[in-house]
Amino acid sequence: MTSARLTADQAARLSLAEQHDWHRRRMPGRRGAPARRLDLPPGAAVPACGRHLAFGPDPARQVTVSWQVPALVADPFLRVGEAPGDLGQRIAAEIRTVTTRREDIAPRHPAPPSAGPFVEQYYLHAEVSGLAPGRRYYYAAGHRGLDPGGRPASGAAAGTFRTAPGGRAPFTFTASGDQGVSYDAAATAAQVRALQPAFHLHAGDISYAEAGGRGLITDGYDPRMWDSFFTLAEQAAGEVPWQVAMGNHEMEAWHSADGYGAQRARFALPGAGDAGGGGPGGGTGGPPAAYYSFTCGNVAVVSLDANDVSAEITANLGYTGGAQTRWLAATLAGLRARPGIDFLVVFFHHCAYCTCSAHGSDGGIRAAWVPLFDAHQVDLVVNGHNHVYERTDPLAGGRCGTAAPPGASIRPAAAGTTYITAGGGGMDLYDFPVPDSYLGCEPGGGPASGYLHAGGGETEPESAGWSRVRYTGYCLLAVDSRPAPGTGGTLTVRALAPGGTEIDRVTLLR
Repeated sequence: MTSARLTADQAARLSLAEQHDWHRRRMPGRRGAPARRLDLPPGAAVPACGRHLAFGPDPARQVTVSWQVPALVADPFLRVGEAPGDLGQRIAAEIRTVTTRREDIAPRHPAPPSAGPFVEQYYLHAEVSGLAPGRRYYYAAGHRGLDPGGRPASGAAAGTFRTAPGGRAPFTFTASGDQGVSYDAAATAAQVRALQPAFHLHAGDISYAEAGGRGLITDGYDPRMWDSFFTLAEQAAGEVPWQVAMGNHEMEAWHSADGYGAQRARFALPGAGDAGGGGPGGGTGGPPAAYYSFTCGNVAVVSLDANDVSAEITANLGYTGGAQTRWLAATLAGLRARPGIDFLVVFFHHCAYCTCSAHGSDGGIRAAWVPLFDAHQVDLVVNGHNHVYERTDPLAGGRCGTAAPPGASIRPAAAGTTYITAGGGGMDLYDFPVPDSYLGCEPGGGPASGYLHAGGGETEPESAGWSRVRYTGYCLLAVDSRPAPGTGGTLTVRALAPGGTEIDRVTLLR
């Protein structure tokens, strides 16, 4: 490609990596200007904001605190302690910068006339280790000219977090996807904070800074939407580890060949290995992979990047060369064999099973990963992508052998995996081709109908007798783990409307 601009049709014929290469070659001398290191603003005038947490490789003992600053600062750090007035430990923070040419931005809001040629965003990360399981800690962010000292000072980000429980202690986690920036998205964050879970799973499509969702460099992109998102989410993400999966709106070809270069600057992903082919996240020597796993108590959680295998949106199809699927097989086998792990929970963006009219089900997911979920007895799969709530009956080999109405108890080892679409995190809602059916609204009728993305742009209709609960509304999952002494226990999945009304419940038994 030698033209000054790609058309949408031209971009659609290129992979994400090819689009990124075109972008780099278009103006090889102007790929990004370094931020000025001289004449920094007074540190006291630069607030720390947009706090968001993530577990480290050992969630009971490691937490990474991340935040933003609106201007470059010197010598950033984090203070940590076990009381709000005793933040004695000081940990150096890493600055990661995301630079975007303003000419590549399709602004959601006009930029001021004084704006320069680049938008620069500064993300800071400090890993706190050597912590005790299940204990509350307090923190404050600082930099040269802004030191909270023993007490958080004005302008310094002050917050608190709790490490994951150790052993077989009970806990709750939450999950949703497709949040974006809206008053409904803010309500989801407020609901997460009110529940005070051990962690929150975000199943992708996080800020919608990339507007098109097709992985095309010609679609609208405004990276400043991330600033709005982190400000909105901070009320919860600044207290609760916020574990993210990559959705189709996270593919940003401007910043790296796989589209996740900026996401690696914005987020700390626990235990993510290299994306090259053989490490914990898939490789050796490459950038951190966009998939990872962690454990909390008796529950193991696996985060996947569905863009790698999606039959619907193919810009990143096969970008790991099969490394992610090989890693998944080995990881599930190891976790299922690990003493003390009762439940396996997997979350990713695109839906394996969903009857929603907007995106339906993804045949690429079913072909690549569902056999592995069956083979290793995955208990629960959480997806986003479709902006609704839907739960399947337990499935094994694509077939349903057990009906599971709201309130049911299931033994996944015998009945199969439960799949839940939880895409009602805050963006505009989608709909179903058949009536809703949930607690307090159970019209009955015949099986639902849906369709499957089969690859090559083709879709196939299917009868979805597995569709058990459907709810057109904003919704948050709250999942309660209650281990039994020694081994086994229950995992109770509750679906909550914004006011806290329970619209679905199912209990998984081990």
